[in-house]
Amino acid sequence: MKISFKYISYFFLFVLGLSMTLTSCTDDLNVTPKDDDEFLSETFFQDPASYKQVLAKLYAGLYVGGNDGDGDASQPGKNPDIAGLGGDFSSYLRLLFVTQEFSTDEAIIAWADGTLPTLNSQTWAPANEFLEGTFSRAFYHISVANEFLRQTTDDKLAARGVDANLKTDIAKFRAEARFLRAFSYYNLMDLFGNVPITTENDPVGFFYPVQKSRAEVFAFIESELKDLDNSLVASKQNEYGRVDKTAAKFLLAQIYLNSKVYTGVERNNEAATLCSEVINSGYTFADVPYRFLFSADNNRNGAQNEFIFPIVGDGNAIRATGGGMSFIMHASIGGSMDAASRGMDGGWQGIRTRREFVNLFPDETGTGDKRGTFYTAGQSKDINNVGTFTDGYAVTKYINKNSDGTAAQRNDIPDIDFPMFRLTDAYLMYAEATVRGASTGNINTALGYVNQIRTRAGAQTITIPQLTLDFLLDERGRELFWECHRRTDLIRFGKFTGGSKIWQWKGGSVNGNATESYRDLMPIPARNIQANPTLKQNPQY
Repeated sequence: MKISFKYISYFFLFVLGLSMTLTSCTDDLNVTPKDDDEFLSETFFQDPASYKQVLAKLYAGLYVGGNDGDGDASQPGKNPDIAGLGGDFSSYLRLLFVTQEFSTDEAIIAWADGTLPTLNSQTWAPANEFLEGTFSRAFYHISVANEFLRQTTDDKLAARGVDANLKTDIAKFRAEARFLRAFSYYNLMDLFGNVPITTENDPVGFFYPVQKSRAEVFAFIESELKDLDNSLVASKQNEYGRVDKTAAKFLLAQIYLNSKVYTGVERNNEAATLCSEVINSGYTFADVPYRFLFSADNNRNGAQNEFIFPIVGDGNAIRATGGGMSFIMHASIGGSMDAASRGMDGGWQGIRTRREFVNLFPDETGTGDKRGTFYTAGQSKDINNVGTFTDGYAVTKYINKNSDGTAAQRNDIPDIDFPMFRLTDAYLMYAEATVRGASTGNINTALGYVNQIRTRAGAQTITIPQLTLDFLLDERGRELFWECHRRTDLIRFGKFTGGSKIWQWKGGSVNGNATESYRDLMPIPARNIQANPTLKQNPQY
């Protein structure tokens, strides 16, 4: 068991019984249990164990999509959190992967489910159920955090007679809930731009939350993350899988590095300073083979030393076949691949990568860079038909086997922890902020960080003249691919839309073509605008 609340979180996936603020954003999306009398918050929180259970729900909600893991609307009490989109399709991590990876050169999916193909080609529209799921999932997560914060005020705890020791723990839980809420607002700001802000201070029930500008959302997230430095536990002092002060600094560094995109103002000095603090926080570069970071035992094989914020996986505890890492693993197996060699029970013939991404590596065999391992047998490098799995090289980054080759706990649901934040990214962010002119960075230090990464990968080291922005964008791809960063990175470098960087099927043609710059923002989903008519659509959608 990787964290003490794991089994609580995955087998007690409840939804708080009050009508939460998300209702006003989603209208007919069902985000409350069928029987409101069963889990009324006041009653539920009489149990001292309930506080950690709600926290566990917040962490579990990053992976699973419903009350039985995936969520099954046909089974009483096992409904997906987001009605209208199955729990497997509405898994938080799965939706981040869909939006951050399929829209870029790093990944493409063969499936023709609904509007999914438009994510491959940057041709999405407001009536896209996957964007709707992403928008709704993030706000659902926010609503659970808000309700938890409402139910854990000093007055509420005093009225329930909560003892001093538990109050101390709850104060830590509240800080973590605020961080997870800020993480959801970060994803909403990054993907959709102008979104409403709701907090525990807003009324419970139906109302139209006010849509804020992207800069206002940025300011809210910044304020929250700065304040959390006073209340989150010290670096590396929390249970594995739970966040600490360093996670808040990491996320703050991320928004500062992207500040020019979000607010029009560069914040590279602050980004470099925070990255230095993260790098010196006690987390350490994992001096293990690169492949160890993405294996079934990455919580204990040395890789965990650089994991600042993992989304924890466990084949026995998580009953989510279609969510999170289970989706990534199953969907990336097909063609002549042997699923058993990947530690899985089968493949879904879905996700591959595109030729332009393969070309970032010195070869296709992992010889000159151990990170560039692709499955090529029976696969063509070119993607002539998106719907054919064997068009495009398969990716073998993640494996549901332990690093010594032994079997994971199960072969249907993987044990792999997803590395949402890791120290190596802070190295690369520091280098980028420095190259962008941060006075708080040092170019020789930055070069050392980059070469440390490349040495672990078995790649040639570089010199200062080679440490350019173009190099860093490519290096971020080589190091962090399939970790839900690529769309954001490409936008920051001005290469997501437009014609300065082209890849197969960008814009809908086999060899790719330029796309419109307004697609740097996703549209506010049409269904959410129908539910809250005060929301204004992003330009040109």
